[in-house]
Amino acid sequence: MDTSSFAALRPSFDAERKLLTLDLAHGKANEMGTAELAAFAALCDALEGDESVMCLCTSSSRVSASGKPIFISGANVTERVGWDDDRVRAHVLVQRALMARIRRLPLYHVVLATGITLGWGTEYLLTGDYCIATPAASFALPETGLGIIPGARGTAELADLIGVAHALRLGCTGEVVDAQEAVRIGLVQEIASDTEAGLMRVRAIAEAVARRSPTALVAFKRALLDGRGVPEASRLDHERRAYEHTVACGDAAIGRANFQQVRDGARPPWGRRRS
Repeated sequence: MDTSSFAALRPSFDAERKLLTLDLAHGKANEMGTAELAAFAALCDALEGDESVMCLCTSSSRVSASGKPIFISGANVTERVGWDDDRVRAHVLVQRALMARIRRLPLYHVVLATGITLGWGTEYLLTGDYCIATPAASFALPETGLGIIPGARGTAELADLIGVAHALRLGCTGEVVDAQEAVRIGLVQEIASDTEAGLMRVRAIAEAVARRSPTALVAFKRALLDGRGVPEASRLDHERRAYEHTVACGDAAIGRANFQQVRDGARPPWGRRRS
């Protein structure tokens, strides 16, 4: 995979090239602007076309001048000075579509929030399949204090994750919550003692994911996401079609033929991902 088109996200692979880790470090505080959106779009292009990567990790080793760890401090509002309303609206539409695209990447995405996580950063958690925080992490949605709302799927998706009351609390008050509170309300799923421990946990997750059928993994993720918020009959239909896809593609037969190997923790010869 050529990573030059999204080099701004500081990508690195593990030894087997099954795990791709992003180490965000740009701007003054990892704020997201036009250039970063373009880099993320290029990342999506690459991952949608590359069947070897099964796990993505987004993290940050960025530290502020005062020594505070930063994950994503929000959108780059400074670059919008002088923009007219039409350009602002178009820009946010791009953000919203990009977030939806990241959420649907054909792999397992772990977000490791390592520090200050504001606005766009908190919304970015919604693109993850699993989110880990360090004790230094903090989360907030300050947008309503700026005369706008969380517009990159925060308003549309956050309540599904943490419930209406907590979503309204974050969006209407701008209250900052720490890692412990984020776990309590379901914004993140676990806490690692520090960034290195978090990355070790991600590597363990990636090793487990790498043993799965890439076809079945994508089928499961797609069926689960497509089934959210729809009637039971539709959810069951998504599940039926996903299961039948794994059978038709041959991975169900590979799994049966290598059952003992799977039980022993080895990876069967799954072959390429078939979406």
